[in-house]
Amino acid sequence: MAVNPGERTRRRLSTEERREQLLAVGARLFSESPYDEVWIEQVAEIAGVSRGLLYHYFPTKRDFFAAVVERESERMLRMLAPAPGLSARERLAAGLDVFLAYVEEHAHGYRAFHRADATGDPAVRKVYQRALAVQEAQILETFATDAEFGAALRGRPDARMAVRGWLSFTTAVCLEWLRGSELSREQVRDLCARALLGVIEP
Repeated sequence: MAVNPGERTRRRLSTEERREQLLAVGARLFSESPYDEVWIEQVAEIAGVSRGLLYHYFPTKRDFFAAVVERESERMLRMLAPAPGLSARERLAAGLDVFLAYVEEHAHGYRAFHRADATGDPAVRKVYQRALAVQEAQILETFATDAEFGAALRGRPDARMAVRGWLSFTTAVCLEWLRGSELSREQVRDLCARALLGVIEP
């Protein structure tokens, strides 16, 4: 029986699909190994492309890692956009549910994103720190405009530092959870919610 030639060959990826494939491979490798131990040749081999093609998309390894971090940053911030019409407590619970679902579904990308701060590379760290600053601003805005928390929070000079510390706490909890914690997603959500409310409640 004749075989359709299209059945014997892999579908050619579009430019955007190929870029996404390379970034997904990069997220996995950077999540498993320190920056200095990941080689562009590994990425090309796993993706089934030439090293030259990978460099066509990303001129340097630094550019490639920065793109991996940027991809996860954008994905995370889209998911964490605050829902209108809810109280701060409700937004916190809903936001943590969405965030933890993202952490589970994109574990490699989440780990790779949080390796960015340790690279020491100013360009990569800038992408990472910008994402954290947006998260921090979203949280502060949510609580500062809330009827329950607003007045007290606006009068606290330590509010920004408290939220920044909570983001570090949540990152540590999530990374530990991904290593195989016995806690359920709901338990992790409640732990993180209690921690934030504990530092900003009037």
